[in-house]
Amino acid sequence: MPEKDNNIMDKIAASNKSVVTGIDEKDIEHWITISILGSEHKVPAGLTIMQAMEFAGYRFIRSCGCRAGFCGACTTVYRIEGDYRLKTAMACQTRVEDGMYLTQIPFTPAERATYDINKLSPGIEAFLTHYPEMLRCLGCNSCTKACPQDIDVMEYIAAGKRGDVALMAELSFDCIQCGLCAMRCPAELAQYNYAQLARRLYGKYETPLPEHLKKRVEEIEKGKYNEELDKLTKTGTEELKKIYVARDIEKE
Repeated sequence: MPEKDNNIMDKIAASNKSVVTGIDEKDIEHWITISILGSEHKVPAGLTIMQAMEFAGYRFIRSCGCRAGFCGACTTVYRIEGDYRLKTAMACQTRVEDGMYLTQIPFTPAERATYDINKLSPGIEAFLTHYPEMLRCLGCNSCTKACPQDIDVMEYIAAGKRGDVALMAELSFDCIQCGLCAMRCPAELAQYNYAQLARRLYGKYETPLPEHLKKRVEEIEKGKYNEELDKLTKTGTEELKKIYVARDIEKE
């Protein structure tokens, strides 16, 4: 990959090419030893946890999602030999270390409230009604330390306790719902579910509808794109691929 490319997610995605087949062990210079669910394995250094597990013969059929750090499915708990600390990470974006003891967590069984967003209002009342336990936050910052996205989880919880839905939504915007914050919380909170409620409230009640979006909806309702859509539905797969590749892409 060119040195100019500084997109970390592109680099992670590129590194996640198959490491299970096509590798000649004589070409591997550095090896490390890890333990997966109690079984010891020798794997090449430099792999992600997910790649190392696949190299060791494990096959992922769930909790593997995007493989690039976005879906939050591959939550992992590990400890390094000789270190008393229990650590958490995403298997797709964390490199293996020598002496790493690993176990995968399929999901976080956290409490999630059922509510009708149309019957709520943006503010502290929504949280007091559906997630009153949020007030148990100790301010210990364990949630922030556990977050693989470097989100200031403790700060957005503090914002929620003040009823500041806008700030809570902004600070938690990059949350991928992995649940690692909840696993490390001594107050047994489900921070990411509170953040999801905040973003829903902010999106419905405090985000103005863009004028260009209203205009586009009106155009669709008037049938402006019916002919083009009808043409696309009758187009073959190969031609659709060509159209997709040649599409206009907005610059970042």
